[in-house]
Amino acid sequence: MLPESSPRIYTDVSVDPFVRGFLHRPESPTGQGLVLTPGAGSNCQARYCLRLPQVLPQRAFLCCAAICRFVRIGLNGPPAPYDGKRDRAGLKNAVTALKNMTASPVFLGGHSYGGRQSSMVCAEQTEAEPPLAAGLLLLSYPLHPPRKPAQLRTQHFFKPAHPCPVRRGHSRSFFHD
Repeated sequence: MLPESSPRIYTDVSVDPFVRGFLHRPESPTGQGLVLTPGAGSNCQARYCLRLPQVLPQRAFLCCAAICRFVRIGLNGPPAPYDGKRDRAGLKNAVTALKNMTASPVFLGGHSYGGRQSSMVCAEQTEAEPPLAAGLLLLSYPLHPPRKPAQLRTQHFFKPAHPCPVRRGHSRSFFHD
């Protein structure tokens, strides 16, 4: 039998888009959670997806690495604009699923494309909605579209209806302060 802290495949097909990923439960949970999304072309076996759950339980986090539709179906190259909207709906479903497992705050984050979609989910919320995430963790956020260094992808950072702190920095500053 696997120890409780071992990652387990998590799937919720009762929602559309469905949620699929690896659920990591700390041995001594405080209830806080993190939905972490890989970048386009990556998956939950990426080094940062495997490393974060090893470190975060020391800080008492419950980690769920959600897989965006774009990542799940294994496409290559940048996603089409219509894919992002569906991926953001999947991220909302993943956060809701994790919130149903805990009464404490749930954070949202991702690497590259996953981080961009996570930040856009928070920016798209209205003041009438309760805050989806307690904060964002963005890893290697894509500031510019491919081959367009003059164009920034940060306009939506100024639109969130609710405060959503963003954590950045190297692993030492994130995990040890």
